[in-house]
Amino acid sequence: MRVLIVEDETHQRERCTALVAAQGHETSSAVDGVEGLEKASTFRPNIIVTDLRMPRMDGFELLKALREAGNLPPTIVLTAYGSVEMAIQIVHDLGGFWFLEKPVDGRSLQVLLERAASHGLLKTEVVELRRQLSFTGSIGEMVGTSQRMREIFGLIRQAAPSNAPVLVTGESGTGKELVARGLHGLSRRADQPFIAINCAALPESLVESELFGHEKGSFTGAVDRRIGCMEQAHGGTLFLDELGEMPMSIQAKLLRVLEDYTLRRVGGKQDIKVDFRLIAATNRDPQKAIADHKMREDLFYRLNVFHIEMPPLRERREDIEAIANSLLARLNPKHETRVVGFQPDTLKILEEQPWNGNIRELRNVVERAVIIAGEGMVHPFHLWLPNREMPSSALTAVVAAPVAEGGDDSSVGVRVGNTIEEAERKLIEATLEFTRNNKTRTAGILGISAKTLHAKINQYRAG
Repeated sequence: MRVLIVEDETHQRERCTALVAAQGHETSSAVDGVEGLEKASTFRPNIIVTDLRMPRMDGFELLKALREAGNLPPTIVLTAYGSVEMAIQIVHDLGGFWFLEKPVDGRSLQVLLERAASHGLLKTEVVELRRQLSFTGSIGEMVGTSQRMREIFGLIRQAAPSNAPVLVTGESGTGKELVARGLHGLSRRADQPFIAINCAALPESLVESELFGHEKGSFTGAVDRRIGCMEQAHGGTLFLDELGEMPMSIQAKLLRVLEDYTLRRVGGKQDIKVDFRLIAATNRDPQKAIADHKMREDLFYRLNVFHIEMPPLRERREDIEAIANSLLARLNPKHETRVVGFQPDTLKILEEQPWNGNIRELRNVVERAVIIAGEGMVHPFHLWLPNREMPSSALTAVVAAPVAEGGDDSSVGVRVGNTIEEAERKLIEATLEFTRNNKTRTAGILGISAKTLHAKINQYRAG
């Protein structure tokens, strides 16, 4: 391991260097943060051991500069008596690994170096494993082997190590947030916060407070100080979804933050430095949004360092099987089902659909089918699609099994003369019997909410 020691006191620097070298590590030393920054660029340390108070550039500024450059390895902060609080702040805010009080104890330093080395190695291995998976058609929850997706995975791999902003475009439901999470997961910020905010879901009056935060009493209803999303994302990634829905006045303020990464809370008087990687997404055509005065042109050019356009699902139908199987793997634990796959005719139907709602619509269809099937394979009659008359046939198939021997030719025993209420009750009871009283699956089969089903059951019991 390469360890950089940054300490202005000659005796402390030489002693610390000797202790680290005695443990078999390669060492380099610097007298202050300025020299430490220079040494870090050439020595490329795996671990940094740094003092806090130094001339020219202190430990805080050193770590901050390395973090902004994306080159901050695990760090041990040395602190004299009385500066523990600042050391804790550095460990928490700037990603230092631990702090150690002076005079440095050799055994304590050895333990922390071992932990820091393990932490750094594990982080490197995780990022590398994620990169390797991206070559096999998978980044995070995104899957696909089509040419378009291979190109997108390549862009994500290229952009992830950088701190440059990224603009993701594409129709609603194509997986723009998954791209953002993939970029975060392959970056050096992967172990830091990922904060996502949907600009379209917020009232215009709350957007500024949500992003920048506010001070107590800054406006009616501001009963406490609020930390905004930009501060919450400090050290990590901020994802702004539906950027084209953000008010133009707030876009101007966002642009100012991106100039020097300094913000001021609503009602605040103090500038706050923040460090986040910005990823923005929109389902609008950026040029049309600019022409329609929905997006500032200068903000667009500030964000458009990397541009990733997600294709609609209809343009990569060869990925549908992989996507459906990936969804299945996540839905089985969620609904406690035991579905093992999709029957070939089912996959053919899925691949032929227009999917105007893209992956979001596919997920809804697959989720409903998994609930209805419960176990085994997903068959065509388990699918409920807008342009196919499937609900009744699916329902007939699943409620036919519990019919008592000798019953009439109606699968749920409904006869002429039964009221609607009686028919409804028989249908619910038969479906509950078929699902072994699994109410979530029963509600899915019947196309009603779990709340409605529970209300019906309570109504029958009361009657």
